[in-house]
Amino acid sequence: MEEFSFAISIFTAAVRISTPILFAVLGEIFAERSGILNLGLEGMMAMGALAGFMGAFYTNNLWFGILAGIAVGGLIGLLMGIMTIGLRLNQTVAGITTTLFGLGLSAFLFRAIFGIFMSPPRVERFSPIHIPVLSQIPLIGPIFFQHNFFVYVAFLMVPVCSVILFKTTIGLKIRAVGENPRTADTLGVNVYRIRYLCIIFCGVLAGLGGAYLSLAELGFFTEGMSAGRGWIAIAIVIFGKWIPSRAFLGTVFFSIVDSLQLRLQAIGIAVPYQFLVMLPYVLTIIVMVGAYKRAGAPSSLGIPYKRD
Repeated sequence: MEEFSFAISIFTAAVRISTPILFAVLGEIFAERSGILNLGLEGMMAMGALAGFMGAFYTNNLWFGILAGIAVGGLIGLLMGIMTIGLRLNQTVAGITTTLFGLGLSAFLFRAIFGIFMSPPRVERFSPIHIPVLSQIPLIGPIFFQHNFFVYVAFLMVPVCSVILFKTTIGLKIRAVGENPRTADTLGVNVYRIRYLCIIFCGVLAGLGGAYLSLAELGFFTEGMSAGRGWIAIAIVIFGKWIPSRAFLGTVFFSIVDSLQLRLQAIGIAVPYQFLVMLPYVLTIIVMVGAYKRAGAPSSLGIPYKRD
C-alpha cells in the first residue's frame, strides 16, 4: 500500500509541476511555428508571476491576478515582436535580452515595492476543484481530477492547440508563414500580422504559466521563481518536434523526473541533494540531444522577413 501511495504522490505532483511548463511549451510552439524563436520565455514567466501576484495582492482577487499576468505576458510578447518582426533584430539576442530584462525587472520591482522582509507577503492560493465522480476513482482520481482550474485548462489546451494548428485555416497560415513566408505573402497571407499574433499569444501563455506559480503553486512571489522552466520549455518544444501532443509527453516526462527527485529528497535518500536537483535537467538535455538530430524545425525559424 505504501508503494501505491508513493507512486500516487509522484504522479500527482508531476501533474502540478507540468502545468506552468505546458503553458510555456504551447505558446512557444505557436511562436516557432510562425518563424519566431522566442528565447524570452523565462523573463515572460517571471514578469507574469510578479504581475499575477501584485494584481491579486492589491485587489484581493485571484482572477484579477490572472488577468494581470496574462496582460503583462502579452505586452512583453508584443515587445519581443517589435524587436524581431518590426526592427528585424537578431532573434537569439532579442530573446536573451527579454529574459534578462524580465528576470531583472521583476526582482527590482518586487524589492522596490515590498522592500526587504523576513517573511514574504502572501495571497490565498486557488483551491483544488474535485471533479464529481471522477475524483473518487481509485488511483486515477487523486492524480488527474483533484487540482485547481489552471491544471485542467493547461491539459485541455493540448488538443485545442493541436486542432488549431493542423485542422484550421489560421493554423495552415501559421505553418505556411513559418515554412516559407515569401510564398505565403504572395498568396495573400499577412506574414507580419500572423507572427505578431503568435508571439503575443506566446507571451500570454507564458504570463499565465508564471501567474500559476505565484497564485496556485506557492501563494507568494520570490526572485527567480521561474527556475529555468522557460528554458526547459524551449528544449521540450524541440523534443516534441513542434507538435503539441508530442511536446505534452515531453513535459510529462520532465515533470515526473522532477517530482521523483523531490520525493527522494523528502525521504532522505543518501545522495547529495545537488545531484537529485540536477537530475531532471540532465535527462532533459540527453533526450533533447537525441531528438534534435531527428527534429524538423520550421524552415524560416529565426529568420527575419522583409517584404520586397
